[in-house]
Amino acid sequence: MARRYDTNDATDRVTGLREAASAVRRGELVVLPTDTVYGIGADAFSSEAVSDLLAAKGRGRNMPTPVLIGSPNTLHGLVTDFSELAWELVDAFWPGALTLVARHQPSLQWDLGDTRGTVAVRMPLHPVAIELLTEVGPMAVSSANLTGHPAPENCDAAQQMLGDSVSVYLDGGPTPGNVPSSIVDVSREVPLLLRQGAISPDELRKVVPDLEVAN
Repeated sequence: MARRYDTNDATDRVTGLREAASAVRRGELVVLPTDTVYGIGADAFSSEAVSDLLAAKGRGRNMPTPVLIGSPNTLHGLVTDFSELAWELVDAFWPGALTLVARHQPSLQWDLGDTRGTVAVRMPLHPVAIELLTEVGPMAVSSANLTGHPAPENCDAAQQMLGDSVSVYLDGGPTPGNVPSSIVDVSREVPLLLRQGAISPDELRKVVPDLEVAN
């Protein structure tokens, strides 16, 4: 039976974050609020948990799961060949709605799907998400919806879709918006905007003037 906690209530928040952290360490799934939409998350280093996450969403390995982190410093252990331009994007837009696709460290023992050696990583601008990520480390997190359905802006919508496939729901109230993060590929010489989202190309070009935009 899934458990749900109201993170706007001080007591419930403490209990909920503790229970969510324990669930992640056990390889179970949790739903958490972010600054874009609600996410379903698992321990990024548990292949079985990530597989369960994809199954809960009805999603294939051809759509790898992004990774959320609680601090930019965590990047040092996750990515390689991270350019100065990439760090400038981090400085300008993190925490926030910018996902960066970078080459991951070849030594990492994880399986996020068919990533072809890259990882999509983001630091969300949401206190509940950051507190959980700080406690448990990098999490594989995807929007908390069944594939083909709208991404949820509240915990009710997420729970209606995912039900008991999730152990713990952290209810932070409605999310600030339903616009997804912008995704920029920084694994190439000239950064490429793969998905236009909350941060516009014009804003990104203030940091990366040569930014290319995918068709």
